[in-house]
Amino acid sequence: MSNKARKKAHRESPEGLLKFKLDMCSKHGKFEEALCLYDEGRTKGVSLNLHHYNVLLYLCAREASGDGGEVNELKELGLKRGFEIFEKMVGDKVSPNETTFTSMARLAVAREDPDMAFELVKQMKSLGIPPKLRSYGPALFGFCEKGNAEKGYEVDAHMADSGVMPEEPELSALLKVSVDTKKVDKVYEMLQRLRATVRQVSESTLQIIENWFKSEDAAKVGAESWDVKKIKEAVVGRGGGWHGQGWLGNGRWRVVRTKMTKNGVCRSCGEKLVCIDIDPKETENFASKLTELACNKEVKADFIRFQEWLQQHGPFDAVVDGANVGLIKADTFNFYQLNNVVNQLQQMSLSKRSPLVILHRSRVTGGPARNPNNKNWLESWKMVGALYATPPGSNDDWYWLYAAVSCKCLLVTNDEMRDHLFQLLGTSFFPRWKEKHQVRLFMTRNGLMLHMPPPYSIVIQESESGSWHVPTITDDDLLNQRQWLCASRSSRKTS
Repeated sequence: MSNKARKKAHRESPEGLLKFKLDMCSKHGKFEEALCLYDEGRTKGVSLNLHHYNVLLYLCAREASGDGGEVNELKELGLKRGFEIFEKMVGDKVSPNETTFTSMARLAVAREDPDMAFELVKQMKSLGIPPKLRSYGPALFGFCEKGNAEKGYEVDAHMADSGVMPEEPELSALLKVSVDTKKVDKVYEMLQRLRATVRQVSESTLQIIENWFKSEDAAKVGAESWDVKKIKEAVVGRGGGWHGQGWLGNGRWRVVRTKMTKNGVCRSCGEKLVCIDIDPKETENFASKLTELACNKEVKADFIRFQEWLQQHGPFDAVVDGANVGLIKADTFNFYQLNNVVNQLQQMSLSKRSPLVILHRSRVTGGPARNPNNKNWLESWKMVGALYATPPGSNDDWYWLYAAVSCKCLLVTNDEMRDHLFQLLGTSFFPRWKEKHQVRLFMTRNGLMLHMPPPYSIVIQESESGSWHVPTITDDDLLNQRQWLCASRSSRKTS
């Protein structure tokens, strides 16, 4: 029998047909229909595998958690049948995987049993199944919602031991339970962890932070005097923007939602935010990772040729994502506006050197590139070694990003760099690098204007005087100023 025939036979078998129907139920949220299919399959002696069970458990957990609607009878049914189906799975000696355990953890929390959810994660680890962030969610959120801070911290420690990094929802839950249970040192720790990993917070997290600073507990905690030199050394040693030495100051906090001036001065307390350093070693490591990924995704010889060209013609003060700039508010590629941006950057440059323009080869040889004016601009950039045409079949994103990182210079693009390619680069260093190096563009009556990177870091900042500034997440609207939470109070220092 051929492979094609085998696949067709499998699809048309009772097991294959059940899989297809359950997948459709999962896709359209048809919980009760899935249960009927399961019961019918068992009656007919259909052999259920891991996939069948996982789809059923997912639907049961979804219903029991209330994600499928507000019908209480269905929630109860989801709970009851979920545990029954899991028992059958164990009886059938079908080995569970991470998806199974995560669905069961959700069912456990729906039954208000976060302890069971946590035990399931521990069991996963003992079976050699690496837990994911979603595996820990039910137990962590379950304990935090019950106000059981100590168990929440225990889950958090288990996550760290498994190499699983919490994100904003998890840290926000730990922050809230710390505030609610008056664990002031843990509140401080969670704020520092939000600063390090999340940087800017959502409105729901900001509300928790705001409520904390307005509370009586926040007013009671803090050093009345401290060693200024020690605090300054801690700030410098950490690259700026935080000291990590605990709460400073005493009395009630002045808590205001405010905005920053373009130079990073708080409009509420008058304190100037700092630009936090990036370790040069981190930049080097990032450039190496970028090279490795690009060589895997692109034709390796093409990318190495570009690196050699860049070494010969660089460094540059700025790199321009030519395709992005030439297509802003344009139906066809606009060389005129690209040239205007190049001229603006050249005028700003201390060396008066032209920025590097990166364009796909098709943009350099075909279409509007044949126009005499456009041809002259392309030729002038080429003459001064400031134009690189990426080869056919390549993704020019790798080229302009690598050039900007390796030259430690500005990158001019409105590309938000959020797609799969950029997600490969991780979430720690890349957002910090982007904030300091990306120049965006906005359209005015006089054409495209440059929006330079801010001279301060858009991240939670803790000052030497003990005040805090917390930025919110905003939409990508250059004209709409970001909102910050400013929390400050009187302080007494000792030298």
